[in-house]
Amino acid sequence: MLKGFRDFILRGNVVDLAVAVILGAAFNAIVNSLVADVFNPLIAATVGKPDFSSIVLNIHGGHIKVGNFFNAAVSFLIISTVVYFGIVLPMHYFLQRMKKNDPVPPQPPATKTCTECLSDIPAAAKRCAHCAQPQPVLEPEPVGAKQ
Repeated sequence: MLKGFRDFILRGNVVDLAVAVILGAAFNAIVNSLVADVFNPLIAATVGKPDFSSIVLNIHGGHIKVGNFFNAAVSFLIISTVVYFGIVLPMHYFLQRMKKNDPVPPQPPATKTCTECLSDIPAAAKRCAHCAQPQPVLEPEPVGAKQ
């Protein structure tokens, strides 16, 4: 029972997920500070209010807090912008650079030509699908062999 739990915890994706949640919580504190300490004072300087929470619609005695929704939408836009330009775009650029340096291994041909009817057949075929003639089996080339 404990061995199964240990195997579950030590799997790579569980540990990665735990690290992501911890970093997400720390990143959330940074973004909340950015919104509260930088953007809300900018909004206050232009609009005259510290944020949008003062916008409330009163309909038949009910209070619809539209301003809180606007605050959440602004926070979401800021978070998604920071995540995209600060994490996703640099990682994409980095992965493209890493991928460019990796040599692509040569792929064996997918088809071969029948020796009798000259039609294209799969490379692993032992007989031609068109004329039913036996075909020589192509031996895979050793990796790194040049023609």
